[in-house]
Amino acid sequence: MTFSVAAHAIAALGAFLVVGFLGRRFARRIGQPGVVGEIAFGMLLGPAVLGWAWPEAQAVLLPPDVLQPLRDLGHAGLVLFLVGVAHELRLDGSRLRDRAIGFTALGTLVPSLLAGAAFGGWLVLDDRPELRGTAPTVAFVLLLATTMAVSAVPVLARILADRGLTTTRAGRLSLTSAALIDAVAWLLLAVVIGIAQPGSGGVGTAATVLVVGALAATLGRRLLRTPQAERLCARWPWLMAVVLGVVVLAAADTAETRGLTAIFGAFVVGLMIPPDSPHWDAPVRWVSTLGLWLVPVFFIATGLKIWTGSGGLPWLVAVLATALAVLAKIGGGYAVSRLGGEGRTEALRVSVMLNTRGLTEIVLLQAGYSAGVLTPGLYLALLVMAVVTTSMTGPLLSLIDHRQKAAPPPEPRQHEHPASR
Repeated sequence: MTFSVAAHAIAALGAFLVVGFLGRRFARRIGQPGVVGEIAFGMLLGPAVLGWAWPEAQAVLLPPDVLQPLRDLGHAGLVLFLVGVAHELRLDGSRLRDRAIGFTALGTLVPSLLAGAAFGGWLVLDDRPELRGTAPTVAFVLLLATTMAVSAVPVLARILADRGLTTTRAGRLSLTSAALIDAVAWLLLAVVIGIAQPGSGGVGTAATVLVVGALAATLGRRLLRTPQAERLCARWPWLMAVVLGVVVLAAADTAETRGLTAIFGAFVVGLMIPPDSPHWDAPVRWVSTLGLWLVPVFFIATGLKIWTGSGGLPWLVAVLATALAVLAKIGGGYAVSRLGGEGRTEALRVSVMLNTRGLTEIVLLQAGYSAGVLTPGLYLALLVMAVVTTSMTGPLLSLIDHRQKAAPPPEPRQHEHPASR
């Protein structure tokens, strides 16, 4: 890389980071998670405006020798961020003993999977090449079912913390259910990638990946839980953060070179980190935060590629995908939570929380796009669905709280003696 190209890439990197910062600030000013602004500014708004107003902008401002290293850097940021995502999937036995967890998780997972499968079946029957692509039908339908089902644990955790709901029953119920749903989603994604990759061995490869990944995560967690590893992490947390970052990038590259997606390598490393160890929290947080700061670079670089190859946003498909996603998550979650014994307000609040898809959705979409399962046009439509469903969470929770405060208290029963209350 020549000096002029390096300087050009550094200037573009600075501009990308500024766009991400402005997107986060704008989103938070209007009460939205920062990732919504980053996606809107980086992947949707910026590339779309450049494509419409100045079609030659990419060739002038971001030639291939400048854009490619930025894409690699953004991809590395996404991989580093996934360490925190995997680390957030903390499913201990005390959480799972509440039977409402099973009702809630199944109530949002099953209707969402069915809605996504129906959506994928419609696209297969419609057979529009710009949407259907050439992926195997099973992989295509299964991926769409998975994208409808996912809930974003990191974004949901941030929303709960901002609203002081983390320790409430609704908060614990939604966060644990989301972790269960996401665990299933990652397993289904492994199957999709195994089927879709040519010559990968199909489901056999997916099963091998799952088994090897589970064994590696279990063994790695036991090693990192030893007193020696705990002392080392407590004494030199910055050094362990650097080591963790290098290991994550190496694991992601290994997975990529073996025909899988880098996401699996990063996710396995994230699962190795002991969830109940306070010493590992800081290194994981630092690595994940660095990745989070670089994610806007991924959004913009990917957005430019998507918009140039999509032929525009298929609005009808985006609206239909969003409607199905909301109906399946909120409707299904509310109905089954009520069957599980939750009150109306709590059931509605939990189902709205689980409708948050956030950056986890983007990761799944990117994996599907990289594997050739999603076309650029369908990627954009599902991206809009992810942004809309995530941005709905805050306003809907505020509306539920407002209606709850405005509702009159229940009247006492006629036969109830005042002294008994």
